[in-house]
Amino acid sequence: MPAGFFVPMQHLNQTRKNMSDPNPIIDFEKMNGLAPGIVQDARSGEVLMVGFLNPISYAKTLETGYVTFWSRTRQKLWMKGETSGNRLRVVSAATDCDNDTLLFRVIVEGDGLVCHQGTVSCFTKPLQVAAASQQSTQKKEDNRGQ
Repeated sequence: MPAGFFVPMQHLNQTRKNMSDPNPIIDFEKMNGLAPGIVQDARSGEVLMVGFLNPISYAKTLETGYVTFWSRTRQKLWMKGETSGNRLRVVSAATDCDNDTLLFRVIVEGDGLVCHQGTVSCFTKPLQVAAASQQSTQKKEDNRGQ
């Protein structure tokens, strides 16, 4: 669990029962009480950022319709855009097949700059990666020459 954060599972299970909600139970235990939350622009499909949610921030997101994260550095709830005005209004949400990662398709309110560095997306630094097709072709050629 993140330091300073503890919610007894009994409380969460009781809360879950009281919610009478059709959503799957998210597996926060795989990552010590957290689940990654991928934020995607609902209009363009661009991935804007990734943050982490705990059971409380997840419940707050479902309740308010705005993505709320658990800040690992500040050890507190953090609604994206609470100071900048660039809030993330959820259009749709899904979980992966293991129920341990969340995807939020959002409309960005405000000026649309999601990243704290003043860009639309946090993913702005290209990485050099060899193309998989080139590697596969090279391996086939290497195997033929043996």
